[in-house]
Amino acid sequence: MNVLVVGYVWPEPASSAAGYRMLALLDAFRDQGWTVTFASPAEKSIHRANLPARGINEVNIALNCSSFDDFIRVLQPDLVMFDRFMMEEQFGWRVEKHCPEAIRLLDTEDLSCLRHARHQACKHSGEVSLTVGPDLLFSDHAKREVAAILRSDLTLMISRAEIELLTSTFKVDPALLHYSPFMLPPLNRKETEQLPTFEQREHFLAIGNFRHAPNWDAILWLKQSIWPLVRQQLPQAELHIYGAYPPPKATALHNPKQGFLVKGWAEDAHEVMRKARINLAPLRFGAGLKGKLVDALACGTPSVTTSVGAEGMADTDTWPAPVADDAEAFSTTAVALYRDAPQWRACQQQGFELHDRHFQFQRHADALISRLNLLRADLEQHRLDNFTGAMLRHHTLKSTQYMAQWIEAKQRK
Repeated sequence: MNVLVVGYVWPEPASSAAGYRMLALLDAFRDQGWTVTFASPAEKSIHRANLPARGINEVNIALNCSSFDDFIRVLQPDLVMFDRFMMEEQFGWRVEKHCPEAIRLLDTEDLSCLRHARHQACKHSGEVSLTVGPDLLFSDHAKREVAAILRSDLTLMISRAEIELLTSTFKVDPALLHYSPFMLPPLNRKETEQLPTFEQREHFLAIGNFRHAPNWDAILWLKQSIWPLVRQQLPQAELHIYGAYPPPKATALHNPKQGFLVKGWAEDAHEVMRKARINLAPLRFGAGLKGKLVDALACGTPSVTTSVGAEGMADTDTWPAPVADDAEAFSTTAVALYRDAPQWRACQQQGFELHDRHFQFQRHADALISRLNLLRADLEQHRLDNFTGAMLRHHTLKSTQYMAQWIEAKQRK
């Protein structure tokens, strides 16, 4: 199969969970012997993955430009995956026009309209926002994102909680959705047994790309409310904060006297994670699954997080640490786990088991490939069953097409 992936950004596996999840999807395609091309209008960053080394072609494309028509007319992909709904809006009509038989696959990374709604709720209340009202959820952002899901043949969802929201609240047909969480190699038991022990570890860690709004909010909440309470009980403890692209407002929070150390970019996130005793992820809003928590599971580093952070991570299993949604409870939980070696070891072991039960690469890759093959064999009927999607493509993509052509004509002049 000939696969084209239209990326919102170039994958950065060391900078974000979205980056290494994208690489896992690309690897799943390549493992089938499929030809894969990754195209993006974004600038190539210094932290991007080396796609050619993985046998993946790289192509720069332009927004609102008919050059993409020439490109895809020659490529003639059998499958086109859009990385987030904005890419489907921008390029979907061009794909349908020139490659109507190609499967149109949408990868959401997270349900961004839910993340935005929770962000607004948090701004109003200052509290952890898991449930939001229809006044915030049914936004213009949601209309655009759900419309892209309905226009696509299949959408990859990283969280079962978001599948439930789409099917129950937005009434999306489950036949249009596929559960595809992080896909990771199984843990090596010999390696986990050699990880630093409770006694060999010290201090707390927080990690996350600073450009991601939930991460920046979590750092501010740590600085202003949570960390002072932790230091009252553990005056020698330090909090090491790592993340890609730290802005000056983040580095300005660095304060050694308070044990609040903004370290910035980590060359090896797993290395710094393995040295920490506790991972802190006080996320007041967000969506999808949290890569920092999955990394912590693999590194044997127990995490303290909120109900937003733990959402979808363990499904029906119990998250291997207490969850806390206010600053006092969060700090108390963090200090207790930091001091309690037996509980720490129990959380670590539960984390290892949860990691392999929920995020095994081969199981999820096989399920995805099987779903795509079935879809390809019955694509005509699948599309006939999705009349709402056909209707949206007829109306919405025409307006998108004319807007793109207007912008292109304006730029020529």
